[in-house]
Amino acid sequence: MAQEPSTGIRRLFGAAAAAAIAASAVAFNPALATSRPATPTAGPSSHHGCNLSDGNVKHVIYIQFDNTHLVRDNPNVPSDLEQMPHLLNFMRNNGTLLAKDHTALIAHTATGILSSLTGVYGDRMGVPVSNSFRYFKPDGSTSLGVSFAYWTDQVYDPTLSSSAVPTDRTYNMLTENGHNAPAPWVPYTRHGCDVGAVATANIVLENTGTNATGDITKVYGAGSPEYDEAVASAAAPSGTAARQLAQTDFVGIGIHCAKVTSTCAGEHAQPDLLPDEPWGYYGFKGLFGAKYVNPQISPSGSVKDTNGNDITDPFGQPGFPGFDGMSAAVTLGYVAQMQEAGVPVTYAYISDAHDARPTGPAYGPGQAGYVAALKSYDDAFKAFFDRLAADGINKHNTEFVFTVDEGDHFVGGAPSPAGCDGVTTPCTYSQIGEINGNLAGLVTTQTGNATPFTVHSDSAPTVYITGNPARDNVLTRDLERAMDQVTATNPMTSTTDKVAHQFADPVEMKLLHMITADPFRTPSFTLFADPNYFLFAGAPNCSSPCVTQQPGFAWNHGDNSPDIALTWAGFVGPGVKHLGETHATWTDHTDIRPTLLFLLGLKDDYRHDGRVILEILRHLEHAGDATASTSPPGPCGHHSHPATLSQVERLGHAYKQLTAPFGRLARASLKISTEGIQSGSSADDGHYVAVVAQLTHFTNHRNALADHISQLLNNAEFLGTHISRHDAVTLTHQAWQLIEEVQAAAP
Repeated sequence: MAQEPSTGIRRLFGAAAAAAIAASAVAFNPALATSRPATPTAGPSSHHGCNLSDGNVKHVIYIQFDNTHLVRDNPNVPSDLEQMPHLLNFMRNNGTLLAKDHTALIAHTATGILSSLTGVYGDRMGVPVSNSFRYFKPDGSTSLGVSFAYWTDQVYDPTLSSSAVPTDRTYNMLTENGHNAPAPWVPYTRHGCDVGAVATANIVLENTGTNATGDITKVYGAGSPEYDEAVASAAAPSGTAARQLAQTDFVGIGIHCAKVTSTCAGEHAQPDLLPDEPWGYYGFKGLFGAKYVNPQISPSGSVKDTNGNDITDPFGQPGFPGFDGMSAAVTLGYVAQMQEAGVPVTYAYISDAHDARPTGPAYGPGQAGYVAALKSYDDAFKAFFDRLAADGINKHNTEFVFTVDEGDHFVGGAPSPAGCDGVTTPCTYSQIGEINGNLAGLVTTQTGNATPFTVHSDSAPTVYITGNPARDNVLTRDLERAMDQVTATNPMTSTTDKVAHQFADPVEMKLLHMITADPFRTPSFTLFADPNYFLFAGAPNCSSPCVTQQPGFAWNHGDNSPDIALTWAGFVGPGVKHLGETHATWTDHTDIRPTLLFLLGLKDDYRHDGRVILEILRHLEHAGDATASTSPPGPCGHHSHPATLSQVERLGHAYKQLTAPFGRLARASLKISTEGIQSGSSADDGHYVAVVAQLTHFTNHRNALADHISQLLNNAEFLGTHISRHDAVTLTHQAWQLIEEVQAAAP
């Protein structure tokens, strides 16, 4: 579905355009807010320098948190964002905070970030299972794949020796057609904008691997000075500065440069190679690692955090402090320094505040360490916004996006004292920590089923049966039914819990956007567990306890419980309405990318799974409930009447419930899948066969309908075409009709 990139749809949300819209009560068409039609081009922009939204936007600041909540985890304890009022009020007072955003499946850091960066689900960018996954080898065993790897890497397997030949040579970031996924910095650099990256998934180096699949090998090459440093670092004693040095120098920090820029003019810039990028990507360079970025953005000394401290690793070496070291003060210090050094587009990651970094215990809501961490985050945002204001970087010339990868689920007992709020009365916990379950041991001891398997350990573990039998093979079906019977004694409550709540095999996973173009990554099935449990595949016995509580980890991810699925997203800047905090619009992470690009007058050279969130855009509001009758009928009669803005918004809402992994259709289909997988026996599996046929029908119908709607929305958003009133109304009706059909079929 490639499209030609544009020099930018130059949307001028100015008084003249707004007046024209209001005066004529026109029907919805994004091109009406455009000064001229998009001009397709296969190369970089002809503009000199970075010119966004026809010059109205000078900066882009995109920040994505890990596990930071808008909703309270304890009704008495202010939420994470409530304890960061400088950020919360910045979003509420200057733009729109979407309180009903959602992550993608599985709900983990890599998938949440990458679906936001790309605007597509895991089946179209290669990472629906994260933060690691398993892949089948030719002998039917599995090995480890790590979701965090540089954008153009093949599957990264850290267990391979430096001389081993990988058996899975597909890209880690993988399209539905088996190509390398288009990179998110491309529209900016083509348009003359340098893009800074601060610990943002897969657009920086993620590891110091020197085997065939490692990041250092991929970007710098074997035998390079950087490669030699990484080899020496890996050989140094554990726990030393020398062992840490390669990560400090090369991982986590980067700049992707436009063609005409001084940032990448030096000898240390590397070719920014994207061989599969639609419409080509040639002659661009990048800087990879603080060793080379820091001198460009801070030539007088170390980059400093918002408190004025040098940013260093745990051994005091200047550079990347590690992903767990990306507190708000560190990340925002890097972002501000990049912006001040003339890097106008920055993408950044902030680690969560509910774990004592780097190796300390997990905190519960309202615990003193948690509250103190959030206070430091709030202080960092105050300093950040003050610093940007002094630099002239503000809501009038900057598009700000703030969001989070996924929610997470707290595992712990009741706090003490009762009614503590954390801020005035600290909370303490006598019971805290995820409940770890040895799934292999539980299945074998409770059911006698000893089928060997591996898992991607999680609260939603993906199961890989040794030998890779088909989904309807008796081994697969018997193991699914066995896992459905597993129980565990909860160490906090002493009650007996049913461990598995829902199941998805490859048929349902396809509907949930969890099947990639790489068949070796396809799990045998996925188990969605009680969200208090974290499941792994240990020894097939319980000689050591199969169920334990681990106080070092208290926040579960991956699963499909509401507190994990529900996230938030804040937009501030030119073209964004001031709605404050709103619960009126249902969105998910794939909507962030198209909305931001629309605001900037840019576009990707592929179609998104998300939609532009029209409800939060200014200067389209006057088109509100305009009737299509104001436009003369075309040669096709009523089919040519353009839809109104409200009709397109209703179509977009139906589209999300139709296709999103946490939308209504998906939630209902998972119930159908679970009931089918639980059913039957080795002697009679007829009901499961019928359920598979039913889900296959629903998936095919959903995909065809969603593809049609997506194409119409994308063309209207980025190519300036009309959606007809007939199509908007008809497709909205068809979407809800299918959703209701699936809901009616759910047990």
